[in-house]
Amino acid sequence: MRLAPGTRLGGYEVVEGLGEGGMGEVYRAHDTALLRDVAIKLVHPAYCHNPDSLVRLRREARALASLNHPHVATLHELAEFDGVCGLVMELVEGETLAAALARRPMALRDVLRLGSQVAAALEAAHERGIVHRDLKPANIKVTPQGSVKVLDFGLAKSAEDSPDAPTASTLATASGTLIGTVCYMSPEQARGANIDRRSDLWAFGCVLFEMLTGRRAFDGPSQSDVLVAILEREPDWSTLPSKTPAAVERLLRRCLEKDVERRQRDAGDARIELEDVGSPAAPAERVAAPITSLSWIRVMSTLFFGAVIGGALV
Repeated sequence: MRLAPGTRLGGYEVVEGLGEGGMGEVYRAHDTALLRDVAIKLVHPAYCHNPDSLVRLRREARALASLNHPHVATLHELAEFDGVCGLVMELVEGETLAAALARRPMALRDVLRLGSQVAAALEAAHERGIVHRDLKPANIKVTPQGSVKVLDFGLAKSAEDSPDAPTASTLATASGTLIGTVCYMSPEQARGANIDRRSDLWAFGCVLFEMLTGRRAFDGPSQSDVLVAILEREPDWSTLPSKTPAAVERLLRRCLEKDVERRQRDAGDARIELEDVGSPAAPAERVAAPITSLSWIRVMSTLFFGAVIGGALV
């Protein structure tokens, strides 16, 4: 597909390529009518006529269209350009969280601030019955202003989807490989079982662990090794920085609970937990100064003379 700069896509002019994935490519383009730059996510022509691929594209469009949140990329249009379909979206400047983590360790204050923003994006999605199902550092953009935008709702599942809609672990590309990122899959997602918002909380825990330690919570030389780790092993908790607040570690352990019934259930509660830990300490209440002997004399004198004057007036 490899579109050259200057290529016209309807009312858009391609500026440069931004990236590519298994199903398509993303370009920076200029909106010639509204005079703004946008991101256009184009799906390979081979997939545009594939029913499952179109279901994923429309699902992503519906999910994004229903969300209006500062930490979720905005959808402008679901479009078709000469037989090629795609999404026209807000252009989010900056780098992915994956790129940021690969470059340098992240300070605790940044982990708390950015982590709470990711949780807020999940909270907004979950309140509308949308499960992301593919949350990972590569799908989180960090803007130059230090804010995050959650991207790529291509695997999102809405409460409006039919009960027999394929799950993230059973959707497959033409090559037969699983769609989704194994390192961030919950145990139930890895097994191909039904999933809900608690799978997003597992992925959020994996992201938060990686932000704190600089390493994945579950990793291995092959997908099989990773799946075994997810299903049977605990993360290496000893890699958490020594200054990790106890409340953050408790939240991590709740998010990465293999038993879905014991796992963190609400992204809003996770957001509040991180915001509370990251907020400045509340100013200490003022303690009344002790009454000295001199001040006590002054108080008693005031009361005595006030009583005398009051009696004289009566």
